[in-house]
Amino acid sequence: MLLSDSNTSFLRAARAGNIEKVLEYLKGGVDIGTSNQNGLNALHLAAKEGHVDLVQELLERGAAVDSATKKGNTALHISSLAGQAEVVKILVKRGADINSQSQDGFTPLAIALQQGHNQVVSVLLEHDTKGKVRLPALHIAARKDDTKSAALLLQNDHNADVQSKSGFTPLHIAAHYGNVNVATLLLNRGAAVDFTARNGITPLHVASKRGNTNMAGLLLDRGSQIDAKTRDGLTPLHCAARSGHDTSVELLLDRGAPLLARTKNGLSPLHMAAQGDHVECVKHLLQHQAPVDDVTLDYLTALHVAAHCGHFRVTKLLLDKRANPNARALNGFTPLHIACKKNRVKVMELLVKYGASIQSITESGLTPIHVAAFMGHLNIVLLLLQNGASPDVSNIRGETALHMAARAGQVEVVRCLLRNGAMVDARAREDQTPLHIASRLGKTEIVQLLLQHMAHPDAATTNGYTPLHISAREGQQTVTEKHKLNVPETMTEVLDVSDEEALNPVDDDDVMSDDSMDEEGDDTMTGDGGEYLRAEDLRELGDDSLPGQYLDGMNYLRFSLEGGRTDSSDRSFTPTHHSFYSPKHEGIMDEMLTGQVQYT
Repeated sequence: MLLSDSNTSFLRAARAGNIEKVLEYLKGGVDIGTSNQNGLNALHLAAKEGHVDLVQELLERGAAVDSATKKGNTALHISSLAGQAEVVKILVKRGADINSQSQDGFTPLAIALQQGHNQVVSVLLEHDTKGKVRLPALHIAARKDDTKSAALLLQNDHNADVQSKSGFTPLHIAAHYGNVNVATLLLNRGAAVDFTARNGITPLHVASKRGNTNMAGLLLDRGSQIDAKTRDGLTPLHCAARSGHDTSVELLLDRGAPLLARTKNGLSPLHMAAQGDHVECVKHLLQHQAPVDDVTLDYLTALHVAAHCGHFRVTKLLLDKRANPNARALNGFTPLHIACKKNRVKVMELLVKYGASIQSITESGLTPIHVAAFMGHLNIVLLLLQNGASPDVSNIRGETALHMAARAGQVEVVRCLLRNGAMVDARAREDQTPLHIASRLGKTEIVQLLLQHMAHPDAATTNGYTPLHISAREGQQTVTEKHKLNVPETMTEVLDVSDEEALNPVDDDDVMSDDSMDEEGDDTMTGDGGEYLRAEDLRELGDDSLPGQYLDGMNYLRFSLEGGRTDSSDRSFTPTHHSFYSPKHEGIMDEMLTGQVQYT
């Protein structure tokens, strides 16, 4: 198509970078997309010649940033070929397609590499993050396993250990993606094989965590420390075991990884593998003589961990390898207590089959049935009763499973216990019965159940308080009415004339409060509190696929408990005892593992 004189002059002005003339022609009606016989338009010509201001002006006025010539070249291809780094910056900022291909199949990056324009290469790589956190060019080359780009970049900047905002080097990135080729180049160009980024993370930690066995082998061949520890004491073997990469575990063990390495909280690789239900990893560790009953600082075994998580296969494997089913943690919790707490029915049955004691007690006297009753796990309670558990065994406060079920409002468990012969008027400390507790807490349905099973409504505590006194004092009108249906008229009269007295403050030592039975220790099992790769680190790596619980602090074993508050009046309970049923805490195992529980 023949161009008019004005169109030809317009394109000549664009090539010359004459903004005034270009604007004059545009005002005169020339189409901004006008092109010559080869498809070159004003934007292409200005980009080729490096006229930055004109390129910006044309884009502001609506020039199509990705318009192509007849050969499929965009302004980004053309400026990359010409080495116009500043123009390239503008184009990519305005959304030019970095990955567009010409008819010959060349991308702007390929053209810049071919021409040796390293500044353009850097710009293109740094913007090739698909909207994620921008990384230095060498990091992007490492992510793409682009040895040509990496080699070109290293020609002008010999620092192979340039760091990202988070402190990671290109070798960390290559390790993350398993890009052995670029990793080899980086190592050959002087990259530190054990460069420690934030929190002491080395490339070997990253490769192990990702299960990149070939990469791990390369790093070890180049002298990487196999026993390197992060800030929280994690070795590469911990990372591989937790992620379930059995080939990486096997490689590290064969290369001499420390089998008994501990995190700062005493977790071994075996604990990590058990938490993740990684049977093959557990097998490898045990075959290399990992102690099956190895304990953390708080005496948690791998069996405790597997029971908590409900991992039947790992539990069975550990038991088959003679793990102690009655191992006691520092607070006395056994794997069976934990399985009952977490309602792990199959694991609970397996533990009992392998000899776990259903009468084992914690430091505060809790048996498995106490725990299951409080949590409301009816199936667990039934199984324990069927296996001979006594419903009337008491803890150090004298409370039976019925007391605890009443306190937690577990109606069906209360019904089950009563049908199975639990003592309805069992006396706890200060002679409190389940009815006292249910009355104070306003558990109307439980009060009714207890009364139907002949609970004594006039049973008095050591201080003379009956369930009726207590419900009135607490303003539990519905409960009070239930009591009135089950007490003599004389008692009703006493109640009517004694409201003021009944509502007066009573010492917590006199009447068991809602607070008096709390969790025996917070029950979270955080592998370690420190960070491995945070979410923003992963975005920086260009990978958002990893689960957040792994990235945000290595909280491998986290879990929670529910329950009541603490009773400050109970001087016999340590903070560990108090936390067992607190909704404000997260559980025994995490508390112990994070070192927050104080034992007195």
